Amino acid sequence: MFGMGLSLTKQDFQQLWRAPLPIIVGLFGQLMLLPLLAYFLALVFELPSNLAIGIMILAACPGGTSSNIISQLARANLALSVSLTAISSLICVLTTPLIIQFAVSQFGQQEQQSFSLVSTTIGLIFITLIPVIIGITLRHYFAEKAISSEPFFRHLASAFLVLMILAIVIQEKATLASSFSAVFTSALTLNLVAILLGIGLGLIFRFSARDCVTLGIEVGVQNSAMAILIAITFLQRADYAVAPGVYGVTMYIGAFLLVFLAKKFRSPPIIVRQVP
Repeated sequence: MFGMGLSLTKQDFQQLWRAPLPIIVGLFGQLMLLPLLAYFLALVFELPSNLAIGIMILAACPGGTSSNIISQLARANLALSVSLTAISSLICVLTTPLIIQFAVSQFGQQEQQSFSLVSTTIGLIFITLIPVIIGITLRHYFAEKAISSEPFFRHLASAFLVLMILAIVIQEKATLASSFSAVFTSALTLNLVAILLGIGLGLIFRFSARDCVTLGIEVGVQNSAMAILIAITFLQRADYAVAPGVYGVTMYIGAFLLVFLAKKFRSPPIIVRQVP
């Protein structure tokens, strides 16, 4: 989150005022439709409570910096992608605890008493809001140093995600062995349908092809590292982190398929030849 803050400028937030509709639609897809989709899939696949809550925690998290990188690879609207990531990361301080509370009440009745909305909200402020604000502040006052440092923190975040997934696999190998098919299928389905959902929202509002691809990426690629961290630290349930861990791998399947299709069907540039 600190690395994300280093990459942000005030122009990324001003994008909301310059072109508000794509951002509002994207936020609606991320913060409203994605959790509803996750809830529906948890019921359809009849997931055990730990996997159902885990996939809901994932859907409650904002998009991570991975979505910005994928948008860049797809030659999508990078400004829209960064703006959505930044704004959703700030809003999630309020929305994520509420969605998790709903998930625990629906799928984990015995854990409901141990969940604290206040402590989860305060924890999210410390792991999302404060690091992002510090990063933005340093970017504003020390732009050159921040720009040169941002790739390091991005790579560090990727390595951190890989290490957390490996740790979850080792610690929860029994859970994975018994329900890998269900969690893999539900995670992949969530990813693919979420991408289509984002694209569909763009088509409904008649956005450009670049914006449609961007919304597909932003709705379909979530911050699985944050979801794992919430499960392990705030809820103290490593088994809740299994679904986000699997999603942290499967989300790249749909995302890079979208990148491939976006590049394949993009119109070739028109070359104007000068007549000698």
